[in-house]
Amino acid sequence: MQLLAGDDLVTLATGWIAERAREAGAAFRVALAGGSTPRAVYEGLATLALDWAAWHVWWGDERLVQPDHPDSNERMARDALLSRVPIPEPQIHPLRSSQIELPDRFDLVLLGIGRDGHTASLYPGDPALDATEPVVRVVRPDHARLSLTYPVLNAARAAAFMVVGATKREMVARVLAGDCALPAARVNAETTVILADRAAAPPT
Repeated sequence: MQLLAGDDLVTLATGWIAERAREAGAAFRVALAGGSTPRAVYEGLATLALDWAAWHVWWGDERLVQPDHPDSNERMARDALLSRVPIPEPQIHPLRSSQIELPDRFDLVLLGIGRDGHTASLYPGDPALDATEPVVRVVRPDHARLSLTYPVLNAARAAAFMVVGATKREMVARVLAGDCALPAARVNAETTVILADRAAAPPT
């Protein structure tokens, strides 16, 4: 796992993601993350002149709520990115059922790191950590969720965690050190990176 840090996460992440999209060529298969940090990155991506018709979009996890619910990852991504760029609607695949058809391999999976080290909806100690099916249902106090599992995440060509703020610095250090108690540390795609602002980056 590699750490890439910059003064501004949006600039760092949008440039890095755009390069992965260009490398993929005619079909770029990406799983989006939810949360406040990715929103700013998606808004930045929406300003770029990319081959949006090549994008095929899924989600890494989703709360089992209506698509217009304030907690919906789909709603956030549509507001911040998908409504602003010309990705054909048939190439957008909301995660609303565990029976969703996934690509054989993602070109990129975007992720976050929670304060407890969770990623997607894979939480410390949850049975979902050992799931072998592609999509698993996870019960949480706020909403039940669906999440991609490690067999899918680790088969991706690239996985990128997006992290901001000093409150995440210790967690980033533990993930980089391979602390297997943290679900995020168990992501091992062909290329796995943490994209962080300077505040979240541990000292070298």
